[in-house]
Amino acid sequence: MKIRVATYNIHKGVSSLRSTPRVLALKKAISEFHADIVFLQEVQGRHDRHHARYGQHKRETRIWPETAQYEYFAGDSHHSAYGMNAVYDHGHHGNALLSSFRIENSHNHDVSDHAYEQRGILHCVLETPAGKVHCYVVHLGLFEGGRGRQTEQLIEAVNKSAPHGEPVIIAGDFNDWRNTLSDRLRNALGVVEVFDELGPKSALGDMVRSWAGRQPRLAPARTFPAALPWFRLDRIYVRGFKVDNAQVMAGPIWAKLSDHAPIVAELQLA
Repeated sequence: MKIRVATYNIHKGVSSLRSTPRVLALKKAISEFHADIVFLQEVQGRHDRHHARYGQHKRETRIWPETAQYEYFAGDSHHSAYGMNAVYDHGHHGNALLSSFRIENSHNHDVSDHAYEQRGILHCVLETPAGKVHCYVVHLGLFEGGRGRQTEQLIEAVNKSAPHGEPVIIAGDFNDWRNTLSDRLRNALGVVEVFDELGPKSALGDMVRSWAGRQPRLAPARTFPAALPWFRLDRIYVRGFKVDNAQVMAGPIWAKLSDHAPIVAELQLA
């Protein structure tokens, strides 16, 4: 069975500068992934101020949806689940999953490391024609020490909820720009990162590394900032899948939608 997946930090549906709503354009962009499963971070579940300012126009001119963003993006084609992380007086935001497969159940794990940064891991169990698939939407903190502790909580959550080698997809914004967490996840969970699986590969490079006794260099994709991606913040890790291909959706159009560039990957159930 083939599955197309995407991960995208949507910056709460507003532009990085001036916080201009981008929700309508994001819905169209997400639909162009043609993805069976979409992992979303910084999804606005409710924002009373934006709704009051932008959502009261006539339907043809409205630029803020009546429903929660995750419901709006899901539309009629996908199911949705939401994990509320950050709560404030005028609303809340968190992670979300959109799935063309039925979501059997979902659970949000609070992994906040301190009071000023609310973070969560949204776990969803999907019913696919090939059986259950466990999906974990991740958004880790800005500080390296906290990310390490949150990664340990992620490992514990996956080991408890997806036993016996069941297929797993873990995706989101790891904020892991130095790539210090991948080895820990690989060793503890038996996952691989999609770009690690695909390359870069060259016969000459492999030969030189072999002579030097070095392992292949593993590097996730550059996704931040979207206008000129340099930092490697976003990831898709999988277990029980073969990675057919993966790409970063970068360029001027994507730079207008969010500060992160999305990743799209095609997987095949092993």
